[in-house]
Amino acid sequence: MRKPYPETPDGRYFVAKNRLWRKTDPRLDADTKQRWVCELMSARRAVKAAGDDDSAQRIARDRVQAAKEALGERGPVWWDDGAPDETGTHPQNSSYAAWWASGS
Repeated sequence: MRKPYPETPDGRYFVAKNRLWRKTDPRLDADTKQRWVCELMSARRAVKAAGDDDSAQRIARDRVQAAKEALGERGPVWWDDGAPDETGTHPQNSSYAAWWASGS
């Protein structure tokens, strides 16, 4: 059984390896989300398969980026309240510091 990752109270991020990682845009319908998750997994396999081929690596990594953006995990944030993107930040150094200190 996979251990669940802590999720920020507003549902924007999960915490893994002491870093905030943006979650998928919850406004995506199930079919769209599934299509992009499948593309993301395929693109990640292509990164691995590309090995030392720089051209193939670039193409595969661009596919990963496009899928992550379509899912809302990278690129412009999917919320509209003006809060900044804190992806990659340690929770104690973010706007979630009090939540993190409380034991999440």
